Parts: sequence; C-alpha cells; structure tokens
Amino acid sequence: MDKLKAMELFVATADTGSFSEAGRRHGLSPASVSRHVNDLEGALGVALLHRSTRALGLTEGGETYLRDAREVLASVKAADTAVTARQEQIGGVLRVHSRTMFGVSVLAPLQSVFQGLHPDLIVELHLSEYPARLREDNFDLDFRIAPPQERGLVRRRLFQSRRILVAAPSYLASRAQVATPQDIMKHDCLAYWKSHEPVYWRFRGPQGEVELNVPVRFMSNNGLVLLEMVRAGRGIALLDEYTVAEDLAAGRLLELLPDLQVTNTTFDEGIFVTYLQTPFVPAKLRLYVDFVVAHWESAGRTIRQPSS
Repeated sequence: MDKLKAMELFVATADTGSFSEAGRRHGLSPASVSRHVNDLEGALGVALLHRSTRALGLTEGGETYLRDAREVLASVKAADTAVTARQEQIGGVLRVHSRTMFGVSVLAPLQSVFQGLHPDLIVELHLSEYPARLREDNFDLDFRIAPPQERGLVRRRLFQSRRILVAAPSYLASRAQVATPQDIMKHDCLAYWKSHEPVYWRFRGPQGEVELNVPVRFMSNNGLVLLEMVRAGRGIALLDEYTVAEDLAAGRLLELLPDLQVTNTTFDEGIFVTYLQTPFVPAKLRLYVDFVVAHWESAGRTIRQPSS
C-alpha cells in the first residue's frame, strides 16, 4: 500500500464527502478510492469513515486522523518545495572525503568543470587512505572502495572497478615473461601496505582461483607512490584501473594477465559513496554525486557502471 497516496485519498474523501468526487480529483474510480481508504483503515486497525447508502461521515478516530494527515501532507509538500528551491539555487559548502587515488584520478580532473557550472557551491575535497568519520569529522559524503559497516549511513555503489597488474616496458624488457600467476613469483612486486602480514594477491580465471604470497620489493600505503615506482621500472604493481588508465593509453605501462581478475582484497569492491541517513538528501550532495556519475568518462577513465 502507498500510504501517502491512501492518506491523500482519505483527506479528499473527507473534504468532499464522496468517493466519486475524491476519485475525480485524483483521476481514479470510486471503487479504487474506496479500496485505498479500506487498506488504510486495515493498516491502522481503526475505522475512519461511517458508510451509509446516502452519505459518508467521519468517525471519532477519523476526525483525529484527518487533522494529523493534513499536517503530514503539508509537511511533505513543504519539503518538496524546499528541495526544489535549493536545487535551483545551490550554494554553501560541501565537504567531500575520498580515497587518495580516486580523488586524484577522477574527482580532481572534474572539479574545475563542476566549479564552473556551480560557482556558488564551495567544495572542500579531502583525500586520505582511510574512510572518513562522517559525523565526527563533519563530512557530507565519502568516496570509499568498500561499503560502510557503520549504522546510520546510506551507501550507494557508483562504479565497479577492477584492479590491474601493471609494469613499465623498461622493467619487462629485461625480465622473464609473465604468462601465468605463478610467473609473478620470479618478479619484484610493489605492494600496497595494509598490515605487517605477508602480502597475498588473488587471481581468478576459467580454471578457478589462485592465491600467492608474492615476493615484495617495496611497500607503501599510498597509491601515488606505487604509481611512481612502477612508472620508474622498479617492479610490478597492482593498482585500480582508474589510477593507471592514462598510463596504459599512453604506453607508459603495460597490463599483465589481462584475462584474469586480480585483487589483494575481494573481487566485488568498487567505488561507494556514503552519507548520513536523513529524511531528505541535501540537494548539493545529490547534485555533486550525479555530476560525478555523469562526467567521469570525460576524465578518460575506464570505470564501469554497476550491473545492478
């Protein structure tokens, strides 16, 4: 049952004293209006109307509910009007947090265009390697590579992103060919630091999954550092596709084992936008997220939209 619709039809019936007139106002048949009101009464467990062959009247419970229903419908209308007005003139400050490499590779190239379109909205873009604490740090939204676990947050997966094994042509020129995951064991690996535990890379293909404790020659907790090291020909790195898209297109880096999925975490991560769960999503937040979704291709990225 659409409770707001049923509430609207109940109010219209109370105002007109007729299912037929309420139906004409809303483009419905009298039977449909009656059915909506009956469903509302069933959900509430209270009779709202006295029905007779000659007239409709409000019960005592119906009179009380009518006053409350009018207030609810007025609040909804006011909220819709306020959101529309803010959408037309959006200003103020939007505090955005993002994982470093997504911020550098995708958000930063788009910011100039966004600012030109919405000069009254000031964006504060903060980058780090850890998820933001939205409430404590007063951020409006956070771009993450994994869904949030905290309660009271809305999550939305914007993109599916895969990780890619890459190396510079200069490095590969003097090293053994990489034709299988096991060949990685003969190479220098540049790994993302997550803990003091051994580094495992997982490979998935038609023959199943393989997990290898790879030989690490360098580690960093920052993707920019790993990108510079792999560009310099210091080894093989596992990086997100939006991080290496330009280097692959320019031939500065080459993709290894392109027919396999590779990860150092899970295969179902992507880019998630998270924000506080509130009755109404601020127009400035929705505007910014919709802009990123619509324009990431203009930054030359290869991220894919989620299939569902």
